[in-house]
Amino acid sequence: MEITEVRIKLMEDSGERLCAFCSITLDSCFVIRDLKIIQGSKGAFVAMPSRKLTDRCPKCHFKNHLRATFCNQCGVRLRSERAPKDDDGRAKLYADIAHPINSECRDMIQQSVIAAYEEELVRAQQEGYICTYDDFEEDRYAVLDGNEDTPQRSNDTHGNRSTMQMETEDGKIHRVDSQSKHESNASSSRERAPSDAMSPQPPRRDAFGDGII
Repeated sequence: MEITEVRIKLMEDSGERLCAFCSITLDSCFVIRDLKIIQGSKGAFVAMPSRKLTDRCPKCHFKNHLRATFCNQCGVRLRSERAPKDDDGRAKLYADIAHPINSECRDMIQQSVIAAYEEELVRAQQEGYICTYDDFEEDRYAVLDGNEDTPQRSNDTHGNRSTMQMETEDGKIHRVDSQSKHESNASSSRERAPSDAMSPQPPRRDAFGDGII
């Protein structure tokens, strides 16, 4: 097996123990992502991709992280020190998703990744540096629900100005001209203004006197 490519994503805060994320390609046909380069007391080392260990609430059977103090489903209080311990007595809170099963493979990954990390640090100082790590969630933004009360713009018949429509809580749609900033129509099609026949009329005087009909 040969590591044919290593991609590094450096962390912006150099003061943290987490130095970078990386991905490795094996034999140009298999990729493993989310390896971490961590600064330890004896230097940088590579941590394998992992997931949080969980256990089930004895009351509602909902899964919670081993450090959770309360159940995220029913709210019952959980014992804090319930994580299993490793040979050194440290709590095991994570489990590797992918990892080498012998020291030779681990050393090969470690050497290749650390060498690529040091080269990436040098390239990052150069002008026009571009990170090659494929982070699929870095630039993703949520899409607002269509029912949100957000302004909607539309052009008029001349196309040289736009109007902004905003719906209020009472169901009315207000259209504001982009240039004058004044409302052009404060009523919506769902709630039309009363017709002239229904609007109050001024009192009419008697043709034969001053009395009011």
